[in-house]
Amino acid sequence: MPRDLILGTAGHIDHGKTALVKALTGTDCDRLPEEKKRGITIDIGFATLDLGEYRLGIVDVPGHERFVRNMLAGATGIDLVMLIVAADDSVMPQTREHFEILRLLGLRQGLIVITKCDLVDATTRDVVELEIRELVQGSFLERAPILHTSAHTGTGISELKAAIAEVCAHVETRTAAEWFRLAIDRSFIVQGHGTVVTGSATSGSLKVGDEVEWLPRGERVRVRSLQNHGQAVDEVHRGQRAAINLAGVHHENVIRGQELATPGYLVPSRTLSVRLHCLADARRPLKHRTQVRFHIGAAENMAVVSLLDADRLEPGRTGMAQLFLEEPAVTAWGQLFIVRTSSAEHTLGGGQVLQPVARKVRRQQLDMLERFERLAGADAEQRALTVAWFAGVPGVTAADVVRGAGVGPEEAAVLLRRLLDRGELVEVGEGAPAETLLHVDVVTDLEERVLAVLTRLHAEMPFAPAHEMVKVKTALAYLGNEPLLDFIIRRLVLKKRIKRDGQRLTLSTFKPKLSVNLLKLKDKVVAAYKEAGLKPPRAESFAAQAGGHAAHLDELFALCVAEGQLVHLDEDYYLDSAAADQVRQMLAEKLTASNGMTVADIRDALGTGRKQAMLVCQYLDRIGVTRREGDLRFLAK
Repeated sequence: MPRDLILGTAGHIDHGKTALVKALTGTDCDRLPEEKKRGITIDIGFATLDLGEYRLGIVDVPGHERFVRNMLAGATGIDLVMLIVAADDSVMPQTREHFEILRLLGLRQGLIVITKCDLVDATTRDVVELEIRELVQGSFLERAPILHTSAHTGTGISELKAAIAEVCAHVETRTAAEWFRLAIDRSFIVQGHGTVVTGSATSGSLKVGDEVEWLPRGERVRVRSLQNHGQAVDEVHRGQRAAINLAGVHHENVIRGQELATPGYLVPSRTLSVRLHCLADARRPLKHRTQVRFHIGAAENMAVVSLLDADRLEPGRTGMAQLFLEEPAVTAWGQLFIVRTSSAEHTLGGGQVLQPVARKVRRQQLDMLERFERLAGADAEQRALTVAWFAGVPGVTAADVVRGAGVGPEEAAVLLRRLLDRGELVEVGEGAPAETLLHVDVVTDLEERVLAVLTRLHAEMPFAPAHEMVKVKTALAYLGNEPLLDFIIRRLVLKKRIKRDGQRLTLSTFKPKLSVNLLKLKDKVVAAYKEAGLKPPRAESFAAQAGGHAAHLDELFALCVAEGQLVHLDEDYYLDSAAADQVRQMLAEKLTASNGMTVADIRDALGTGRKQAMLVCQYLDRIGVTRREGDLRFLAK
């Protein structure tokens, strides 16, 4: 099987790029009538070059300065490049701009072709070669071969093919499993088949019948059929040009720059965190709040630059920034991009995506800048951990790590398991969404929030022994994740930082603090219930005695229950705990010797009114002493 790669062209207008591709492949990439009429390339064109061991999809790009955006769309996914310079013109403005774009896009392999060599003498060709070497000094093309050719006479074409094959051997091979991704650079309708889109597959593979996500629309569509190099195929993969027939897609809805990807892989966002570089020969610094044209993949978007660590980025310098886009874009960690002036006249610089889905951060925020540095680093494990930290309360998934840390799906799973084993990630279970993974710092922060709410409640009601759990959850409702709060509360109970009694919570270190007057009132309440026995007063009857403390009666009674002095029957009815024990013992004996008792029987046995008897029955049902069957109560077994 030949190895599939994408070869791109670059260079100034009228330097013979399209003629060279035709000499190599026999294909004329100028397909538009206007291109034929004017004799210049306006849009990207495509051809195929079979070199035996290598099968190349060639992307021919326009050289005119007005069509740099089309050149950028064509540069998506290329593995190697031919920088083309005409012998009768030498290095020109678009030669320089295209070359800078190639550097910013991270190209590592390529070769240089001098065209139209039949038009000049050997001395001129040598001068042109010297000027090219000066241009590419210190770059990935510094030691690249320079081929002298003429598409008109055929000079150097065979040698060029051999040189291309030699460069192909140095293109890095990707072996890790990846998810599929393709940026759409063209679309058209085929009668009887519907919409067909084309692009260069930049990762993964795709088969006929697969479902892909159409982004940034977020729709899932099915692949009807596939073509590669004009031939129907069952599968396409990274490094191949692909024509994809999509089911249910209307041609008018397809826009260059949209993408097809494995469902769940890419997420549209209008905010990106990036590492941004200003070109060394830029005419002026890149200032904070500058509006730019943002090019990524085959897409073009307007954006505003927010510099995070400076007010201006001087030519040749690199800094951290966020880009606020007019329209959502889909990106992945490490993806390279270009920024140009809003008028599209000049290339300003480019950079690397650090956060494909970001939230706005404050400028000059040191801890954020440190985390961005970790995202920019070479340590995949640290990148994955930083992605988890930024994920916050919703938690991190394997897809987040693939997209946000630049690793394959298998490596993402390994990294998450390793971080879990080390305790740097925490798995949330028991009611929370399956496999919710949180950064340990996020969990610690949530624990502190729960403790802070309880601390505040204790400060507001210093003699209340505990607080309803619903109060704590209500105070933290903005998190929007009740199962997660339940998990955090259970975790705090296990760590013995809080105590839980049914639906009531208290800090483990908290002790109610009563004033002298409240202590006296509490003693009066306890004494009154002890004296009343099975005919207790209602709690509200103590309001007059409480005076200014009447508003705190509920908390005072809750304290008496927590300390075991009273038992709560219902609403504002309480019973002395010793009397409650007496009731449980007496009724247990009578129920053992009977075939069930009605409320009236229990009322007579206790010597109380019906209301008190009913409350006692409900209390005993609730705590599991009795069970009700119709009108009768039996001793629970």
